[in-house]
Amino acid sequence: MSHKAWMKTVPTENCDVLMTFPDSTDDHTLLWLLNHIRLGIPELIVQVRHHKHTRVYAFFVTATYESLLRGADEIGLRKPVKAEFGGGMRSFSCEEDYIYENIENELYFFTSQERQNIIRYWLENLRAKQGESLHNIHFLEGQPIIPELAARGVIQQVFPLHEQRILKRLMKSWVQAVCEAQPLDEICDYFGVKIAMYFAWLGFYTSAMVYPAVFGSILYTFTENDQTSQDICCVVFAIFNVIWATFFLEDWKRRGAEFAYKWGTLDTPAESIEEPRPQFRGIKRISPVTSAEEFYYPPWKRLLFQCMVSLPICLTCLSLVFLLMLGCFQLQEFVLSIQELPRIIRFLPKILLAIIVTACDELYKKIAYWLNDMG
Repeated sequence: MSHKAWMKTVPTENCDVLMTFPDSTDDHTLLWLLNHIRLGIPELIVQVRHHKHTRVYAFFVTATYESLLRGADEIGLRKPVKAEFGGGMRSFSCEEDYIYENIENELYFFTSQERQNIIRYWLENLRAKQGESLHNIHFLEGQPIIPELAARGVIQQVFPLHEQRILKRLMKSWVQAVCEAQPLDEICDYFGVKIAMYFAWLGFYTSAMVYPAVFGSILYTFTENDQTSQDICCVVFAIFNVIWATFFLEDWKRRGAEFAYKWGTLDTPAESIEEPRPQFRGIKRISPVTSAEEFYYPPWKRLLFQCMVSLPICLTCLSLVFLLMLGCFQLQEFVLSIQELPRIIRFLPKILLAIIVTACDELYKKIAYWLNDMG
């Protein structure tokens, strides 16, 4: 409810990321975190607000244009280069900021998604110093503060704010549009490359399905009722699908590469040289490969946790689901064997099974998150 209530409020001017807290949060916690953000990330502008209906506190977070430029340089954000400097996409550099398109325009150089990515990067990489603690939470040296507080429930949510103006435009040109091409560039600018690439693939796949659908309909229409004719048509349709799938995959490789080049992700660095996730815990050491300081977690500890904790828990969860499902089937057979029971009672085992599946899904999701964080 608090998430929806905050989304309906009018945010402060140029607010990019919203951080909300439970209604039971005390002033000491708010001031402690606010002080750490302002000292650790001086580039950010933080305003504290209180929602009068939900009684929830929130931090409205944004940054100045100059700070965002430095952040873009820090994370290697790729931006289009002016034609006179060669065009294409390049990682942003403050030293050569004049070569990028729209650099003079503060309103249009960064998309809202890019602004939010930079701010989220700063927030998630706010690190604790040695011996720091908040109430009963004791941080390790170099541990990310905000992800840890979010995992402990001290921070309720951290999410970006939508821009209603852009959403309304996308609603008309994308959601409500009929028989029109998807505005993939606008989707990419607002939601990011991953979301745009997904919908690009989905549209391409949907369009490509027309060919097997049409061919299959024609084949079905002219198929005789005898078994021999049906077998021949099945073989022909199977061969057609193999050929169609081959062309589909090759064509998508070309189309996907075009989008990746256009959106500046064709030569994105591999995961091995990317920044490790902020939630990763370990001891600091000098990397024997890069000679840079890094967090290291011994493989034997991870293997021990997997064998002694993860594997037994997974087997227990699977066994529990199997036994509950078997019990529901046995109950179903018992109910069906009694003819005198009302008809509606016969559906109770199925309803019970649906409830059990839903409850187990929620429980196992929490267990999976915990195992992922610990492993």
